[in-house]
Parts: sequence; structure tokens; C-alpha cells
Amino acid sequence: MTNDRFSVEGQTAIVTGASSGIGREIAEQFAQEGADVVVCSREQGNVDPVAETINEADGGTAIAVECDVTDRDAVDALVEATVDEFGSIDCLVNNAGASFMAPFEDISPNGWKTIVDINLTGTYHCTQVAGEHMRQDDGGTVINLASVAGQRGSPMMSHYGAAKAAVINLTTTLAYEWASDDVRVNAIAPGFVATPGVESQMGVSADDIDRDEVERRIGTSAEIADVAQFLASSASSYLVGETITAQGVPRIEETTEV
Repeated sequence: MTNDRFSVEGQTAIVTGASSGIGREIAEQFAQEGADVVVCSREQGNVDPVAETINEADGGTAIAVECDVTDRDAVDALVEATVDEFGSIDCLVNNAGASFMAPFEDISPNGWKTIVDINLTGTYHCTQVAGEHMRQDDGGTVINLASVAGQRGSPMMSHYGAAKAAVINLTTTLAYEWASDDVRVNAIAPGFVATPGVESQMGVSADDIDRDEVERRIGTSAEIADVAQFLASSASSYLVGETITAQGVPRIEETTEV
């Protein structure tokens, strides 16, 4: 027997950065479980195939919307299209993000601004606009994609880590402010995940990962999607303002007794 508290059936969810990787996996899993989803990316051609795949399968309906999350007008249009199509918004997944590796002294002002705008300001835009509908209606859930880089730092990614640290703080603060509006705000901080980008750069494929293996420090997009579904469902009703770390075996100081 399934536990209905873990269900997202009947919800309407917006998933940003849904053209591939974690965002696409979340959108497809939500739809398989009966949610209607709005998938967005900066390029319409990148999300049209995602919506087509979802609509060809059993489950919820999908629409694809071109949206640059750093553009407030584009975010307004995204939310308007969602409400026009489905009538309401129950869940927002702020997954859109970007980064590049560079030592701090080599990051240009434009490079810094670009990464902060996509990861942090984009989260601000989407949450403020979508949240207005949630707060006026029956509430909902906001799921922010943070990173372990925002929890403990990450060499060569100071701009990304700083932005994700801010997302974690925003998650806690906003969860407090919006609790009275029945909006739960939480975050996921993934560690190393075998996305298509990681596979192309490092040759690590999700197909090579055994989910039953405990001793590992690389996960799959499906494992992050499982956490997202939990946070979007009523099963996580007592989680408010939390950041769930998904990194496999924790990194700790190993000591040897003398």
C-alpha cells in the first residue's frame, strides 16, 4: 500500500532550469506522480523536448516556457502562463543555476555578477512572484536548490558558494516570514551528482551508480528528485526552513587512536 502523504498528485509545480540534469528529473518525476508541471529554461528549444516527453507519458501535463530567471519581466510572464494554464501554483522548485571554476582573484566583476544573479537573484525573482500567488491562495511549497558549496565553501568556486550560502540563509528567513501564509520554504544542498554535465566533463555516468551502495560520494539526479518530492508533499509537513544535505558519506576528520 502506498502512503498518500508522499503524493504530489494534483499539484501544479514550476521547475526552473528544467532542460536537463536535476531540474529535468524533478519535473519528470513530479509529472509521473500526477502533478502538472511548468518547465522553463533560457532557451525554448531546450525545454520543448522535456514537455513533449512528459506529455507523451502517463501522468500530469507539462508546458514549456522560455524564461531567464534574472529577468523580472520574464519571471512575471512565466508565473502568468502557469496560472493561466493551470489556475494556481502549489510548488516552486528554484533549480536554475550556473557556475564556472576560477580562483577568487581571477573572477571578474561581470563573472561574479553573472553567477550571483542566476543563483541568488533568480531565486529571489521567482520566489517573490510565485509566492504572491501561493500566499493569496491556499499556500504551497518552495524548494530551493542550494549546494554543499554554500555550507562549507568550495575551492575555485567562491562566487557560487557565496550565492548558495545566501540561498540557504534566504530559505531560513523566508520560511519564518511566510509560515503564517501556509507556505513552507526548504532547500536541498546536493553534493556531487552525476548529471549530464558531469558525465561530459568527467566521464561519470548515472548508469554506473548503484543506489543500493551506501559508501559513495556521488549521487544521481533521481535521488535529488526523491528529496524534492518529499519536500513538496505533506509527508514533510513539519519541515520548515530546513536545508537537507544530500552528499553521501559525510566528510569528517578521520582520527587514529594512539
